[in-house]
Amino acid sequence: MKVPLRIAILECDTPLPGTKAKFGGYGGVFKQLLERAADALGHPGLSAKEGLELSYWPITTELFYPNLDDIDAILLTGSKFNSFDNDPWILRLVEFTEKVLAQDRVRTIGVCFGHQIVGRALGAKVGRSDAGWEVSVHAVDLTEEGKKLFKQDKLVHFPLSFPIYQMHRDIVSSFPPGVEHLATTDKCANQGMYQKNRLVTVQGHPEFTRDIVEEILKSRNKMGIFPEGLFEDGIRRLQDHDDGVIIAQAFLRFLLED
Repeated sequence: MKVPLRIAILECDTPLPGTKAKFGGYGGVFKQLLERAADALGHPGLSAKEGLELSYWPITTELFYPNLDDIDAILLTGSKFNSFDNDPWILRLVEFTEKVLAQDRVRTIGVCFGHQIVGRALGAKVGRSDAGWEVSVHAVDLTEEGKKLFKQDKLVHFPLSFPIYQMHRDIVSSFPPGVEHLATTDKCANQGMYQKNRLVTVQGHPEFTRDIVEEILKSRNKMGIFPEGLFEDGIRRLQDHDDGVIIAQAFLRFLLED
């Protein structure tokens, strides 16, 4: 695939007030990530200033989806909603994702809820994890394919693991046929999937920043969703390193590969 990369970001939720004030929607959150990744990648014609044509689709409230002739990829964002529910907008999203996965030009990126929707569209089981929440920075163990995709054959920060923000208790509990397994944790075996020229997904949140995660932790603690122990542990681990830009570079390489 050549630049410019035309990426339709399917916004599956609305950010909390602090994040919304800074970035607008989750499309804006991914914009800052993809632009930083483009600058770091150093690919000709691709940077924060050129080569990325992003469009934003608030699919929880709007019926409209992009025309596949007008885009090169879709990116499904995270969400507070359940990927296994049958709300009309979720069923429309699954149907649209199935449509994209059934053709061979437009590629698919899924993040957290988006990862789960891709799994559901491929026939995998999606649901609550018996192990409960994963929040804040977690180190995921990369498979050999994951190390190659993320170019982490010689990890610097962790000898065996790769840190990324997490914010989920739902999981894809099986692996659809034909996908490569990218990473795992003790609470979630399927932390990512890949199929050349077709799809790449991660359960974690490469787009999140420390401020975004802190706002979610505090909000959910105040609402009683996160008990004190989980909240305090999540806040403590916000000090840890996060490799979101490295993951986003892999997303861009995935789109650029022939």
